[in-house]
Amino acid sequence: MVDLVNLRTFVTAATSGSFSKAAGRLNVSPAMVGRRILALEADYGVKLIERTTRSQRLTETGQMFLAKAMRILEEVEELEDIAHPQAEDLVGHIRISGSTTLGVKMLTPALARFTNAHPAVSVEMTLLDRNVDLVAEGFDLAFRIGHLKPSSLIARRIGTYDFACCASPDYLRRIGTPGHPDELGKHRCVISLNLSPRDHWSFWDGEGREVSAAVRGNFGVDNGEAMRAAALEGVGLAYAPRVLVEEDLASGRLVEVLAGWKKLALPIHAVYPSRQFVPRRLAGVIDWIARELREG
Repeated sequence: MVDLVNLRTFVTAATSGSFSKAAGRLNVSPAMVGRRILALEADYGVKLIERTTRSQRLTETGQMFLAKAMRILEEVEELEDIAHPQAEDLVGHIRISGSTTLGVKMLTPALARFTNAHPAVSVEMTLLDRNVDLVAEGFDLAFRIGHLKPSSLIARRIGTYDFACCASPDYLRRIGTPGHPDELGKHRCVISLNLSPRDHWSFWDGEGREVSAAVRGNFGVDNGEAMRAAALEGVGLAYAPRVLVEEDLASGRLVEVLAGWKKLALPIHAVYPSRQFVPRRLAGVIDWIARELREG
């Protein structure tokens, strides 16, 4: 009979690209990963992975074995869901990826409440300001901001990521407050390296006409909290996610400018690998986050 622990270890090693990465995902040593895969190869009398000190590759048999192994593990998860049909019985582990600001400000509070409500589910969240490869890096789910490129991933829109334009009171006293987006070229701006394009900010008037304002500045950053800190220090105007600066706006530490103009409102999507069966814990966490963002 197949050893599911060894089978999961093989799938993890095959999809992550190395024994060390697989060990990190499984919370075991690389040597243990090697022993489990050797045991699996011995059970079936085949070589699944060719490994050197610098690289590894699946054998031809290993490639066919991987496809079947992933299907078997998926069906085992389906059996577990059948055995635990009640919503409160969500069980298992979920690896999630999200961008830093979204993760800290929106996902973490919602996921904390989710794990309190479903203590048999464990959540592992990695916050990166890049799009991970879900399959290769072993993630079950990612939350992404912006319009998605065509792919084999399944995507569900769950919310909207609104932006605000703001600056510190000190900066506005020193430099002045812009009254129109066209005036931003005369100002210093905190440049977000995560925006594309980074040197133009979009605004829409009351009739929906867009103004793309050219911006410049001598401080650029790829992290939301760093951008917020720069704005608080009076470096310049910031075009930032509203959730990042809403407390500062409420307290007066930052002041919203061009409030009569609409700013970016990007979609938030939950994305996961395309497959016929979606574990209930995965569907459950997506529904939970979508509801929290909607109610929030």
